[in-house]
Formats: sequence, C-alpha cells, structure tokens
Amino acid sequence: MRQNSESIILGVTGGIGSGKSTVSSILKELGAVVIDADVISREVVEPGKMALDELTQEFGKDILDDWGQLNRKELAARVFNDANKLRILNSIVHKYVVQKIQQNVEEQLLKQTKIIVIDAPIPIKNGFLDLCDEVWTVFAQMEIRVERIMKRNGMTYQEAVSRIKSQISDEEYLSIANKVINNDDDVTTLRQEVESQFKKLLR
Repeated sequence: MRQNSESIILGVTGGIGSGKSTVSSILKELGAVVIDADVISREVVEPGKMALDELTQEFGKDILDDWGQLNRKELAARVFNDANKLRILNSIVHKYVVQKIQQNVEEQLLKQTKIIVIDAPIPIKNGFLDLCDEVWTVFAQMEIRVERIMKRNGMTYQEAVSRIKSQISDEEYLSIANKVINNDDDVTTLRQEVESQFKKLLR
C-alpha cells in the first residue's frame, strides 16, 4: 500500500469496557488522526448503502424501522445467541468496513499524516492487522470492565458479563499486541501511559 512513507499506522483494540475509545481520544488530542471502525460500521448500514441491502436480504425487511433505517435492537436480538447468524452479520458488515478503513488510510498516507490510528474493537486480520505497523491492546481486569459497562450502558451485572464473553478472549487480544496499555486505574494514569508510548512512536 505504501512505499517510503513517513507515516506510522497504529492499531488500537480491546474488548468492551477496556477503555479503547478513551485511548484513541487521547491519541487524537495528541495529534493523531483516528479512523474509528465503530463509526464506519454505523455509516455502512445507513439507508441506501449496499451493506444494509445485504442485511435485509439475509435477515428480512423487518430488521428495518418505519423510516427504513436499521433497527439495531431487533437485529441484535436475532443474532446474539446464534453463532452462525452472528458470523453472517459480521462477514457482511466487516467487508464494507474494511473497504472504508483502507480508503481512509490511503487518504491519510497521501496527506503524509504522521500517526494514523485505526480504532477497531475486533482485530480482524484483513483491514487491520495487515495495515498496522504496531498494535496496542487496551486491557483492564474483568470486574473493572463490568463495572464500567454497567455504569455506562445501564446493564445488569450478568448482561455486562455476557457482553464481554461474546467478544474474543483476553488471550486473543493480548496475543496480537506489540504493546499492552493497562487501564485498571484512573484516566490520569492512562493518559500518562498513552503520552509516554506516543512519544516513543514519534522518535
């Protein structure tokens, strides 16, 4: 994709409640350009987009609301306890998310952006790992994550645990990391760690 580029592509990943988005926000404040896979995943399923057409073909038009937009709660309810349906959903959406990430990365490389961050909750090989020079996994202990999810998302304890367990394991997240950013403490401690690692990237 790039030749003799001065840009550094940094992948930031981690499970729900780990603080991945907070790390990306700090990096943005420090001057990095952040490509947010979550934002892109919402954009690609907007009315008129091909991903939404594929989803309605696969799951039926009743996953749409009265305005033709994706009813996320209805779709989530259908796939949450069905591994095969979840796999199909992910394969459809990921395909378009990857295309958009690659386009955005290429645009930033042309601009010679120094630090390009790909913020992705699911560290897929194509469109994330293959693009990144370095991967940071943001990590926090299970109980801390559960507490954050309950507070932020209004979930019960069991709902928060189920959401965490529906994602890939901590071992898988940690196995791909060049750096592990620990986020068991407060935001001030996290910021200090991110700033320190950011300075090392720029050297």
